[in-house]
Amino acid sequence: MVELASEKQAEDIAMLDIRRLAGFADYFVIMSAESRRQLESLQEDIVKALKDSGIALHHREGTAQSGWILLDYSDVVVHLFGTEEREYYSLDQLWAGAAQVVRIL
Repeated sequence: MVELASEKQAEDIAMLDIRRLAGFADYFVIMSAESRRQLESLQEDIVKALKDSGIALHHREGTAQSGWILLDYSDVVVHLFGTEEREYYSLDQLWAGAAQVVRIL
């Protein structure tokens, strides 16, 4: 997921290990996109690549138009944000107690 997001020009990609802090998932992958079109494209590419690898999407929330998309793969939850929405929701700070596994700026 992180590699694909990086290849697709997502910005400020963070993978957080939340296992010590939450029981509903093991990791958060958080990334930003410059435009609504890029958000939609990232979502489509991630869903397709994981589906092709036999990993099914459990739940999806949000839209590119809202500036936030959540892709729930049970153990891994992906948050795609527009830059303004990411700053507003501050998930990186909210989950500051999580171990940062990867950070690609």
